[in-house]
Amino acid sequence: MKMATKQNDGSVSTWRRIGILGGAFNPIHNGHLMIAESAREQFALDCVLFVPTGHSPRKHKQRITDSAHRCAMIALAISDKDGFILDEIEVHSSAVSYTYRTMDKLKEEYTSCELFFILGADSLFDFESWRNPELILKNCNILAAYRKHQHQEKFLQQISYLNKKYPDKFFPLDAPILEISSQEIRQRVKEGRTIERFVPELVEAYIQQHKLYKNFLS
Repeated sequence: MKMATKQNDGSVSTWRRIGILGGAFNPIHNGHLMIAESAREQFALDCVLFVPTGHSPRKHKQRITDSAHRCAMIALAISDKDGFILDEIEVHSSAVSYTYRTMDKLKEEYTSCELFFILGADSLFDFESWRNPELILKNCNILAAYRKHQHQEKFLQQISYLNKKYPDKFFPLDAPILEISSQEIRQRVKEGRTIERFVPELVEAYIQQHKLYKNFLS
């Protein structure tokens, strides 16, 4: 895993602005990569950390593929992309993966860096229901991905509302979101349908090699 050079005080010398993209990544797909690239370009991020979920409080009813497979697919998907880093902080922890805990640990590791947590438009409207949202915002700004003209007025109203409650912490991220989900990819694999357009070639080959999602339960 690529790491930044650290100084004696624990600060990161080569990075100043770090994006964090979390999720189950079950599997990672081209939509995730497009959002990360858009964030890096629009907010001058030095890197984007891909943080796969360990023990998610929101997916306790869903069978999640083993973390070793999910991490391997992320590593393959970003292998040719500078500035995209796999961070296994959550999968190596036995604790429930609450975002406020993860951000606290990342801020402790990257003390001198400005952190930007990347989420989708749907999550923006759910954010206040997350565990300890104020503690999340203590350590990072929020980049909320959306597509122009897709419920834009409602989205920007939510950004404005949240910024009044938590001043200057939320920023709109214009991203070409791919109209497919990891769940749909798993379903397509189960049905023997192609996923060529939705995941990187190396990820598709990995799924086939390890026979993932053949017995997927929705």
